[in-house]
Amino acid sequence: MAAAAAQLVVVREYDEKKDCRAVEEVENRCEVGPTGKLSLYTHLLGDPICRVRNSPAYLMLVAEVGGGEIVGMIRGCIKTVTCGRKLSKNPENSSALPLYTKLAYISGLRVSHSHRRMGIGLNLVRKMEEWFTENGAEYSYMATEKDNEASVTLFTQKCAYSKFRTPSILVQPVFAHRLSVSSRVAVIELSPADAELLYRRRFSTTEFFPRDIDAVLNNKLSLGTFLAVPSGSESWPGAAEFLVSPPESWAVLSVWNCKEVFRLEVRGASSVRKALARTTRAVDRAFPWLRIPSVPDVFGPFGFHFLYGLGGEGPNAAEYVNALCRLAHNAAKEAGCGVVATEVASREPLRIGIPHWKRLSCAEDLWCIKRLGEDYSDGSVGDWSKSPPGLSIFVDPREL
Repeated sequence: MAAAAAQLVVVREYDEKKDCRAVEEVENRCEVGPTGKLSLYTHLLGDPICRVRNSPAYLMLVAEVGGGEIVGMIRGCIKTVTCGRKLSKNPENSSALPLYTKLAYISGLRVSHSHRRMGIGLNLVRKMEEWFTENGAEYSYMATEKDNEASVTLFTQKCAYSKFRTPSILVQPVFAHRLSVSSRVAVIELSPADAELLYRRRFSTTEFFPRDIDAVLNNKLSLGTFLAVPSGSESWPGAAEFLVSPPESWAVLSVWNCKEVFRLEVRGASSVRKALARTTRAVDRAFPWLRIPSVPDVFGPFGFHFLYGLGGEGPNAAEYVNALCRLAHNAAKEAGCGVVATEVASREPLRIGIPHWKRLSCAEDLWCIKRLGEDYSDGSVGDWSKSPPGLSIFVDPREL
């Protein structure tokens, strides 16, 4: 019966003019999280395709049954990223160069509870992979919670994906009080051009680094790139000169405004938990000089800023990253955000400088990957999906 029902399902491209309301209704019924526990709901602000819209190439597919009822959807996008490194052929330049591949990303796979176990999710993934292949993608990857058994089973057992990376999502609540920034650190806001040069020169060989980093930095959602240097080094000679003779320690990060794209909401919390959170916020607002850590109002729709492109060098780089995160917290407070978040590799050396709450964070996100073909790559790299993890990754904010 399930097989017969699956045959009645039609997968087609999302139509913004007629499908928006129906897609949002499916989203409303599909909360992320174990049944009976806290769950995370996404408010798409009237734009179901918002989570991939800023990517170079994107597509959204919907699954509908007889009568035109939409019962599932999937988003996908494609970009060119770093998958490895190679030595320069220039004898005067011994530094490594990035090795690029065309990578696809699957996001927001949803199937109505009433139509699960009918092969609809599998059908949506396969149709999306067809589009990936037609557009030259060599790899496809997706992210999920490691405890999401249904998602992990679908992708690893039925779609031939393999577990690839386990980065950490680190979340810091935005308090009612401002955070102090170390007087030993000076912060310089970089122009998009200087930020691009810095990232390309220092981080272009980092795994998942987007080849179109200039498009990311110049996007209206990117709120700026900030460089931390020792206090007294505020004079900015430009990125080129800075890289010739950088200070012993420095750090950099960029900020992405997710609040303007979608909002999140934690559902399923008890009235006691909500009351305790309100109490901490009230005390923090009344006595900000006490600097009491307070729980933000995450039980209603809230926005957040995402920190990306974190990096640095030197013995004090983690301290400088911490100063930048504190600055980002204060900016998020002024913008009315509930939290500040970032995602880093599980072995990222600078993560010790990133302030976060464990109970709000995810210590082990799961990224799964699949090789789609071998027609597109910048040289012979073997199978990237079988490569060991590096110390760092570059998380593209356009794919949150």
